[in-house]
Amino acid sequence: MHYYQHNIGDYRKDTSHLTLLEHGIYRQLLDTYYLDEQPLTNDIAKLMRSHSVRNADEQQSLQNVLTDFFVLTENGYIHTRCDKELAHLYAKSESARASANARWTRKNKGIDANAMQTQSECNANGMLPNTQYPTPINPIPNINTITPEGVSDEVFKDFCKLRKGLKAPVTQTAINGLAKEGQKANLSLEQVMILCCQNGWRGFKAEWIKEKKTVEQRNSTVMSGLTRGIIGGNKDVRLLGK
Repeated sequence: MHYYQHNIGDYRKDTSHLTLLEHGIYRQLLDTYYLDEQPLTNDIAKLMRSHSVRNADEQQSLQNVLTDFFVLTENGYIHTRCDKELAHLYAKSESARASANARWTRKNKGIDANAMQTQSECNANGMLPNTQYPTPINPIPNINTITPEGVSDEVFKDFCKLRKGLKAPVTQTAINGLAKEGQKANLSLEQVMILCCQNGWRGFKAEWIKEKKTVEQRNSTVMSGLTRGIIGGNKDVRLLGK
């Protein structure tokens, strides 16, 4: 894991006897334990090398910390408190997995279980905390990966690709906003997504279509006038800007 809670009160109570050098070494060992989620190696030379322990004072401090807080086993140096925290995290992950599967089953009651198995597992796993990295370094917003009703899979796939390129997540809120603006312009959600893909838009506003129609109507009127003038032989017909 890349994150773990640090209880200042408990830490100070257990480590008040340590020197500043021992504090530094102990925190480094704790970081390694949680990062790797396994006992520290019992190869002292390797442990010293990986934690930059060099001189005699540092070597003695390392030995003091190992003696005070770790237990040597055939698998390496274990830390009781760290193992307890990791076990709690694993149990929480399993509980979340079971809960997610139960919600998915209730939501899709009556649907062919075999047909939905792959998608069910995907959605259930997506709701679980990541045991290896419980707190991501760069959290990513929730992404909606289910094709909305009335939209073809191909159009939705292209729309998701566009949003990804623009670094804009495809959230349910974003989709609802597109649908709402589409209704104002008498367009379906699929038509809005097609327009976004064609024009490279990360979003959509109904007035964009209205403004476009106004310009097109104005140009159509001018061209119609020009055509009538030419056909009627009107010598007074002039091009715009002349």
